[in-house]
Amino acid sequence: MNEFFIALITAVGLVLVLEGAIYALFPDGMKRMMSQMSYVPPDVLRRAGLVAAVIGAAIVWFVRG
Repeated sequence: MNEFFIALITAVGLVLVLEGAIYALFPDGMKRMMSQMSYVPPDVLRRAGLVAAVIGAAIVWFVRG
């Protein structure tokens, strides 16, 4: 299998591990956070997601580069 696909599948697996651990360790906190997110305007969520994606890409760039 191509090295890119191995890295991609590994990254997806790590995301699932981290997400699952957060929900398993703090289920009530995650429910509260999700209910509070409905009050956040979509453009704020969009910008926060874009910032997180850029930071994540930069981390990967520096570590793998």
